Amino acid sequence: MTAKFVSLACIRANESGNLSPRPHYPSMPKYPKGAIVSSDEEKFMQGSESTALFSVTGMTCSACAGSVEKAVKRLPGIKDAAVDVLNNRAQVVFYPTFVNEETIRETIEDVGFQASLITEVMDEKSSQMCHIRIKGMTCTSCSTTVESALQDLPGVERAQVALATEEGEVRYDPKILTLDQILKAVEDTGFEAILLSTGEDRCKIHLQIDGVRTESSMRIIQNSLEALPGVEDLNYDSELNKVSLSYQPDLTGPRHFIEIIESTGSGRYKAKIFPGGVSRQSHRDDEIKQYYKSFLWSLVFTIPVFLLSMVFMYIPGVKHVLDTKTVNMLNIGEILRWILSTPVQFIIGRRFYVGAYKALIHGSANMDVLIVLGTNAAYFYSVYSVLRAATSSVFESTDFFETSSMLISFIMLGKYLEVLAKGKTSEAIEKLMDLAPETAILLTLDSEGNVLNEEEIDSRLIQKNDVMKINPGAKVACDGFVIWGQSHVNESMITGESRPVAKRNGDIVIGGTLNTNGALHVKATKVGSESALAQIVRLVESAQMAKAPVQKLADRISKFFVPLVIFLSFSTWFAWFLAGKFNGYPKSWLPSSMDSFQLALQFGISVMVIACPCALGLATPTAVMVGTGVGASQGVLIKGGHALESAHRVNCIVFDKTGTLTVGKPVVVNTKLLKNLVLKELFELVAAAEVNSEHPLAKAIVEHAKKFYQDEENPVWPEARDFESITGHGVKAVVRNKELLVGNKRLMVDHDVAISLDVEEVLAEIEGLAQTGILVSIGREMVAIIAVSDPLKPGAREVISFLKSMKIKSIVVTGDNWGTANAIAKEVGIDTVIAQAKPEDKAEKVKEIQATGNIVAMVGDGINDSPALVAADVGMAIGVGTDIAIEAADIVLMKSNLEDVIIAIDLSRRTFSRIRLNYLWALGYNVLGIPIAAGALFPFSRFRLPPWIAGAAMAASSVSVVCSSLLLKNYRRPKQLNTLAIRGITVE
Repeated sequence: MTAKFVSLACIRANESGNLSPRPHYPSMPKYPKGAIVSSDEEKFMQGSESTALFSVTGMTCSACAGSVEKAVKRLPGIKDAAVDVLNNRAQVVFYPTFVNEETIRETIEDVGFQASLITEVMDEKSSQMCHIRIKGMTCTSCSTTVESALQDLPGVERAQVALATEEGEVRYDPKILTLDQILKAVEDTGFEAILLSTGEDRCKIHLQIDGVRTESSMRIIQNSLEALPGVEDLNYDSELNKVSLSYQPDLTGPRHFIEIIESTGSGRYKAKIFPGGVSRQSHRDDEIKQYYKSFLWSLVFTIPVFLLSMVFMYIPGVKHVLDTKTVNMLNIGEILRWILSTPVQFIIGRRFYVGAYKALIHGSANMDVLIVLGTNAAYFYSVYSVLRAATSSVFESTDFFETSSMLISFIMLGKYLEVLAKGKTSEAIEKLMDLAPETAILLTLDSEGNVLNEEEIDSRLIQKNDVMKINPGAKVACDGFVIWGQSHVNESMITGESRPVAKRNGDIVIGGTLNTNGALHVKATKVGSESALAQIVRLVESAQMAKAPVQKLADRISKFFVPLVIFLSFSTWFAWFLAGKFNGYPKSWLPSSMDSFQLALQFGISVMVIACPCALGLATPTAVMVGTGVGASQGVLIKGGHALESAHRVNCIVFDKTGTLTVGKPVVVNTKLLKNLVLKELFELVAAAEVNSEHPLAKAIVEHAKKFYQDEENPVWPEARDFESITGHGVKAVVRNKELLVGNKRLMVDHDVAISLDVEEVLAEIEGLAQTGILVSIGREMVAIIAVSDPLKPGAREVISFLKSMKIKSIVVTGDNWGTANAIAKEVGIDTVIAQAKPEDKAEKVKEIQATGNIVAMVGDGINDSPALVAADVGMAIGVGTDIAIEAADIVLMKSNLEDVIIAIDLSRRTFSRIRLNYLWALGYNVLGIPIAAGALFPFSRFRLPPWIAGAAMAASSVSVVCSSLLLKNYRRPKQLNTLAIRGITVE
């Protein structure tokens, strides 16, 4: 299988039901039942595992995939098996000592499908992902430059750079490109690059080792660690005494590493989790401190410059001192302003020079270029003016030192407020990260499951199959299942579901959730970056990295924005200069102590510094960041700007039936006997056949049959011979020497079983009640009809009604029969029904609806919904659905509530409205601000915008756009949904 289906599977219950009440520690692959394997054999097997890829034809739904997977996993020596029904492939990881490819292939064919070995297995690591922090970007021009440089590298499949998060995401081929080359490409564009993570970091730990003094000691430790099974890569940083290890969590873990390190040196060496890190928040905090410090230092020099220029000149005694001449016409005030403004221009403003230089040498222009040109024009004209005064006995100087220093100070204030506000846009991720507890209680159990010891450990040291104790009021330390105890767990921080969920033996728990009232013993199944919490964080981070299509507008504008502003600035200066030179305006217009050149210069500088490309660049990503963060807190995971943009235009929603409109857990509601049979004996025979099937209806029948054996927890069914699963129709088997057929009407017709008019009438009646009729024949004679019902989700009718009020059309598409489909649709208030649709038919129906001009959202939960989820403009996966459906979807509804469909669309509409408002503000600001700065109002009102005020306005525009996006944090779901809650409608 070319794709690895890893996403939010840990949120769902373990469907296999293999929940052991006793702890099972790592380093043990799957062996034949009851096999005794020595440690040497175990290591040999682990080192010789193989992967085989098979082409499997004939599969049509998740039941088919499940039966293949189940049959393969029963074989001895199978470590793992995964079936991709969409691509008709099965990937099997096995130990050749026990089984070979031919045996696996024959097993698949025994299930009823054609299988062939694919010899050219694609390498799963043919491409990798890395995340980089990029420091120094100031506007869209910067992010576009870096993105283009990365995209041009050979081996890069996709590169995205986000200005708002100051991060980059690169998918590349490691055979062609190295991480060092990627980082160098970023640095060559003039920005600092810091590697945050790579595709290999899924299972990686950083340890600090104390006590190592020689290289030979370190080599011994390295050799000891590398000899451990499951250790894939090891790097040692001698300066920090840090060891970084990549490993397979099924085979080993961080506690093993620490134990090996400390035992190697007979107690001389100590190891612990490496402290600190390069989290987004710590980087943001450092950036905020830097700008705050720079702003305070700029004030130290700028306030005196402002007082000397604007205040002291009007105090008679002080004015006299400042006007005292020193050298020719040069006075004390000008010398003081020059001295005070110089540190602001060249020390505090150094970052703008560096940014402008880096941008210009790579052929681009950013905000730093505008700031440097504007402040340099004011500063160096002032230097020229005072030097001329110092060398002349008649020339009186007019300087603009206050312009350059105040300009830089206001920009520093603006950048400080901007990074402060931008930090709040990613608060959702920080809150999610903070959910993981710092410590956990590790239990040591004996072979009977009795607790021998309790130990508090760092939660990052938890390994797979550890047993953790979760006290009342404590957070669950990892994903796993309960092996002892009963309690209620508040999962609202992960799923958004506010009501605590009851947990008992065998139930799944999610790391980061809150245990409320009882102690639990939990066996760890997903730890570290494999956990549901970590995957949600990654999904939200990835969403915030992705660019919305509307952002292309800002990217296109940014290419021409700065050069255009520079052209307008010089044009403004030149026009006013010529007008003054050739008496184009009365001399009375000139302010006192200013000539036409100086007036023109001020207008030119104002135009240059008032234009703000930052606001345009931040308009979309900040809104997307806040919107996706709010969605995550509501239990709606939106995969980026593209999903947001498409969802706000949706006018038609296609709903799958089973598991979407219905609960997805069918139950037997009635049985109609057509022959004189004992009901218990009938269900014993039917269960014997259906227990081999993975279909939800089969499971419902088996569960119902168990009710006749209340004294037995797991009744033993009679042996079923010649079992055959007939896809889409039912099952066939021989039980107690009787040929048994269980399935739909088509199955009976194909096997020449007579269907009387009475049976037809009963079936029609059952389907009219929105139930599914399962026919049972013994010896080609009809004996019973079992009615199975999948109840509607509470509130489904109200949700469909609400969607109508939003002018969104709803359609049902299902593989079920027309009678049941029509009955369900009528019950919820949907007029358009498409029934008996195969997976590929669902996708075709979606495309047909799109062809009529509709923007279509598909809501589904199963593998057979995945083609339609991909085909739709927006795919919405129910959170308890299959991994592949979640992977294929654009939006994941964590709570599986239908009302979250409304929240997803409503939130996308609000977010996109905010993006529009941001663009209106950013573009409108520049369209209005530039003419005013250029002096458009001056001829009529003598109003002119001083450069330092223009600079303050520029800084304020970026802050205002970010603050506008932050208002999305106040999002509340539509009031009508609260009305549903008041009525007592709660969706499970």
